[in-house]
Amino acid sequence: MFDFSGKVALVTGASRGIGRATAIAFGKQGAEVLVHYGKNEAAAREVAESIVGEGGKAHVAGFDVSDPAAVEQGIEAMVKRVGRLDVLVANAGISRDGLALRLNYDDLEALWQTNVRGALASAKAALRPMLSAKKGRIVFVSSVVAEMGNVGQTAYATTKAALIGAARSLARECASRNITVNVVAPGFIDTDMTSAMTDAMREQLQKMTPLGTTGKPEDVAAACVYLASDEARYVTGQVLGVNGGLRM
Repeated sequence: MFDFSGKVALVTGASRGIGRATAIAFGKQGAEVLVHYGKNEAAAREVAESIVGEGGKAHVAGFDVSDPAAVEQGIEAMVKRVGRLDVLVANAGISRDGLALRLNYDDLEALWQTNVRGALASAKAALRPMLSAKKGRIVFVSSVVAEMGNVGQTAYATTKAALIGAARSLARECASRNITVNVVAPGFIDTDMTSAMTDAMREQLQKMTPLGTTGKPEDVAAACVYLASDEARYVTGQVLGVNGGLRM
């Protein structure tokens, strides 16, 4: 249904988890994929090779999303290489859990630099070619905790909630240029980030989820592909929950 032939999609944090699944999903839909990584180049190359192995096109690029200058230089170099940028999925993020009473401000700063500043820097750099083309799609990957909260995740939820406000403001700023900006808010998804949970925690979350199971990275990837598609041309400033009904 979704055709991305001739389009270029950048997925940040694409070496693992949701980012990996999203990069592969865009490749399957015909997009030329820019596979970003922060540290694990080998994993990013494996993702790119998987896309190419299925007959797609992919390139690998590494830069630190917490460094705005590195983000700008990295995205500018990629756009020069491939000639355009149609889609940005700002997925790169980190997690630091802990009760607010024991909040470590170094952790809060790290979360803010990566999850918020990194996403905004990526969007700012991606907007330049999109504004010139008068068309584009930006998708921020937030979290269900941004909307419902969670014990021990005050700092993390703060950064993920910030993305929702940013997306809605950007959506208004960019609408006249045919650029949409939306958010995907995953629930309990099986990734490296959630693998550290105890069995008891996992069981409790599953019980809280009406569908009674955990999600897969591919479930989130499908939502990102939809929001970036031509079929979603009239959807902007929205938050699409992929959470099995955890938040309704």
